[in-house]
Amino acid sequence: MTNLRTAAGCLLLSSALALARIGSLVQSAPVTAAAVRNPLEGDEQAQRAGAKLYARECAACHGASRDGRGNAPPLNQPEVYRASSGTLFWVLRNGSLRRGMPSFAHLPEAQRWQIIAFLQNRASH
Repeated sequence: MTNLRTAAGCLLLSSALALARIGSLVQSAPVTAAAVRNPLEGDEQAQRAGAKLYARECAACHGASRDGRGNAPPLNQPEVYRASSGTLFWVLRNGSLRRGMPSFAHLPEAQRWQIIAFLQNRASH
């Protein structure tokens, strides 16, 4: 029984360490991405369009209220609010199949910026 507990403890610790090393996709973005600005920042029409795009493209995984589902993390958290627009754009463009996040490079660039405008709109939180 003691060996089983020790093995379980080691498994939990190694899993926690692996998650800490991997970090979030926001943390995985290159530093250079942070310098890119959203040309639609503060644009209310872009935020409304982004809300519609979010509902169509993102809500199935991240939830209509951005609270996350299954393996998809919540997007209504400080890490997302504080991330630069360029970092979020990098995440949408590149995704991570290993983590279950598809690339949204198939969307026109303007639509990706609209989603980001919606995500970063403080009034919609």
